[in-house]
Amino acid sequence: MKVDVPVLGDAKETLVAITDLLKENRHTEWREEFQSHWNKEIQMVINREIHPEKGPLTMGEIVNKVSEATGHQAVLVTDVGQNQMMGVRYFKYTQTRSVVTSGGLGTMGFGLPAAIGAKFGAPERTVCLFVGDGGLQMTIQELGTIMQSDIDIKIILLNNEYLGMVRQWQELFYHERYSGTVMKNPDFIRIAEAYHIPGRSVTKREELDDAIQEMLATKGAYLLEAKVVQKGMVYPMVPAGACITNILLGDE
Repeated sequence: MKVDVPVLGDAKETLVAITDLLKENRHTEWREEFQSHWNKEIQMVINREIHPEKGPLTMGEIVNKVSEATGHQAVLVTDVGQNQMMGVRYFKYTQTRSVVTSGGLGTMGFGLPAAIGAKFGAPERTVCLFVGDGGLQMTIQELGTIMQSDIDIKIILLNNEYLGMVRQWQELFYHERYSGTVMKNPDFIRIAEAYHIPGRSVTKREELDDAIQEMLATKGAYLLEAKVVQKGMVYPMVPAGACITNILLGDE
């Protein structure tokens, strides 16, 4: 449809004239079509991840609890992998400039130096880094920078003893033919202590709340290692080359 727009001398007046011609449409019917899908995702994915009733700790529940414990005021920094997916999904924000992640670049090792930079950029805010056991070891020498400069960042290590994101693909699409994804890890708490960074390792759900409060109450850097389920999955996901209608929600 051709619309005659008044030609005005001022660009701002022209913009106002154009927007005045627009009709509001909330697309209610279109949006409501997704409600059943959203309810299904809540039941099959979200509730299972952040409110598990049994079994080992999950990444999602740890991210959710740390977010709640900080009043959703902290800066989220992620490394790369499952920790990144869970971090950006379940950490909540109440203000802008609260997420530091490498996005789709896949730069494992990004998290620790990025968290240092985030603290220098926003020294008045709590900075929480979520990192996997593989990514942490790629730039673990930056613990020396933290010690040298006395940088107050909270490091939450989600340790599943795998390169989790790659393992997920190998499990789902390559019949569990694992190649280079099983991790034999050092004692991360003792390594942190060597850099005068206190820490704590938790494996049980009943220990988690107290450990998070201890981390946040500690002045300076802190390493909280959470031993999470080894073969956890990040859902929903769309297989490579598949249509969005082939989205995976886990065991149905």
